[in-house]
Amino acid sequence: MTAIADEQTRAVAPRMFDASRDPADGAAQPASSAEERATALTELAGRHGTKFILATFVDLNGKPCAKLVPVAAIGELADGALGFAGYAAGLIGQKPQDGDLCAVPDVSSFTPLGFIKPGLAMVHCDPHVGGEPWAYAPRVILKNALARLAAAGMTAKVGAEVEYFLVAKDDAGALGTADARDDSPHPCYDARGVTRMYEHLTTVSEAMNSLGWGNYANDHEDGAGQFEQNFNYDEALVTADRVVTLRYILNVLAEQRGMTATFMPKPFTDRTGNGLHFHLSLWGAGDTPLFPDESDPRELGISPDAYSFIAGILEHAPALQAFLAPTVNSYKRTGATTTESGATWSTNRASYGGNDRTHMIRVPDANRLELRSGDGAANPYLAIAATIAAGLDGIEKAMDPGTPCGPGERKPHAHALPATLLHAVEALRRDDVMLAALSGDAAIGRYFADAKEQEFIAWHGQVSDWEITHYLTAV
Repeated sequence: MTAIADEQTRAVAPRMFDASRDPADGAAQPASSAEERATALTELAGRHGTKFILATFVDLNGKPCAKLVPVAAIGELADGALGFAGYAAGLIGQKPQDGDLCAVPDVSSFTPLGFIKPGLAMVHCDPHVGGEPWAYAPRVILKNALARLAAAGMTAKVGAEVEYFLVAKDDAGALGTADARDDSPHPCYDARGVTRMYEHLTTVSEAMNSLGWGNYANDHEDGAGQFEQNFNYDEALVTADRVVTLRYILNVLAEQRGMTATFMPKPFTDRTGNGLHFHLSLWGAGDTPLFPDESDPRELGISPDAYSFIAGILEHAPALQAFLAPTVNSYKRTGATTTESGATWSTNRASYGGNDRTHMIRVPDANRLELRSGDGAANPYLAIAATIAAGLDGIEKAMDPGTPCGPGERKPHAHALPATLLHAVEALRRDDVMLAALSGDAAIGRYFADAKEQEFIAWHGQVSDWEITHYLTAV
């Protein structure tokens, strides 16, 4: 929820640790062959004192999967010879009888993690099957979406706001804030709460800055025990990788202090939930920003393409929520009517406006839009890929979102966002554009929808305390 007056004019941070150049050199070229990847990884490992590399990818649910690879085996890693049983890894389009997923590292994503364990690093990988990128793999899905955008002469840059709670369980197993004194109904920006978590927050901040991410704010959010730590925007794939890396860093560093960092959308009924807000902008040839337009008659200062991009997102919003809010718990955040603080900070309508956080899309300035309906459970690769697909459909069809809403205004024609995960799944199945948003293949969209329907049914089959309270002696 951090207010950044000029986020999309900040200098773009360098690409993590780019193996194909020294930081003082010019633009890097990707390592394209196994031999080049091995050479680049070996050089990086030597430069940073790396002894082990976490070769990492995520499944469709965003679960980080990795093998811990000693530097002596960099050749095998670079060659894509490290196989994973895909079905065991998680939701990634495989059956028990299928062949291995082989992790092919993106050397430019090399990230030293010595602040977690001396000699540790991470590299993000693209799973391959049979020598080809696996279309069900989230990182591959985003790269495919970006390729489609590039074919239209555009690139996307993205900033992300990662919100999380620091929690712990008491002796009875009840969940509460890790800081027992953090119990105010209005804790947002509280200097005392930030100070009590100083060691954790500053360790994370220093870690981000050591990686060149440009951490610029660390604050207490709107719920007791809730925090947000921000870093500079960058190319879409870079930012998605960093969200995954940051979640890992937050989880491990919190655990080392006896806490749990959770991105669960709604861990507490009476508190604000965890969002994952994205700040998006499109760029053309020569790194020319495509959103600003001083002649805009609607006074937001943005271009016709920006309006059409917004319109596409709003048009596909109900189906898009299956990717932005992908769990049963997600809809307890967007469906909340109030919280202890008095605001939910999560809309249930597909609306847009200016610098107004009550809308699904906020346009705080001419450089970007903020998509606010994503939550902490969202897989950043899928969320960004699906948003690009929706927005690009809006541009291709020259859609118009209508006039922006005034402060707090709700227009009657705005789509209602799904009330539950099952509603989102049903919307996804009706939306051909969103079904094909994952690597351009509707079969992958249907696979995802089927898995989410089963997730909903599994939850629905559990008897809850609420049901016991309301129905045990109801008749």
